[in-house]
Amino acid sequence: MAYVSVKGGEKAITHAHQWLAEDRRGDPTVGELEVAQVREQLSLAVDRVMSEGSCYDRDLAALAVKQARGDLPEAIFLLRAYRTTLPRFGASLPVETEAMAVRRRVSAAFKDIPGGQVLGPTFDYTHRLLDFALAAEGGVAPEPAPQAEEPQAYPMPNIASVFRHEDLLEHDTRADEPAEPYDLTRQPMKFPADRDQRLQALARGDEGFLLSLAYSSQ
Repeated sequence: MAYVSVKGGEKAITHAHQWLAEDRRGDPTVGELEVAQVREQLSLAVDRVMSEGSCYDRDLAALAVKQARGDLPEAIFLLRAYRTTLPRFGASLPVETEAMAVRRRVSAAFKDIPGGQVLGPTFDYTHRLLDFALAAEGGVAPEPAPQAEEPQAYPMPNIASVFRHEDLLEHDTRADEPAEPYDLTRQPMKFPADRDQRLQALARGDEGFLLSLAYSSQ
């Protein structure tokens, strides 16, 4: 596709920005969506933007979703661009996932996973029908979910540790001195890629592509 230069210069760009802001706002007689509403009620969109944008800040991610009019890839670009302006002042430590309190933990690869399957909040068993009660004025306050009769079993080994115990996966080798982690947000990908690079690339990958990759590998 040939590039066609934009005529009108700065004035045309300013008008385009104004038009974009007008489209984003929509009907001015309808109350404007607040960032707090996006943060609390569009939580899955906010989570995706934080993950793929490599910046864990729910308010900034919600602002990006609002600014992008709900276009999540655009919101991710906005958050990534903002992240490049921030100083790097530390690194997170590895998390012992076996001791993590979980809300949802379902494995299709291994039915009898140690610690049990935890269904959690899920769309899997809903009827996929529009709930018109949500369109009512003021919304509908959901009933609180009942608490589990028995506490979750801990620790909860992950699937990889189960398969590794059966010699179905390679064992991780622990270095005496941990190496400086690779920062994929500041350095280009290099090959062969080590584990830290691969995990960072997967964490920042497009959700739909990663889902298709997972299904194809299964």
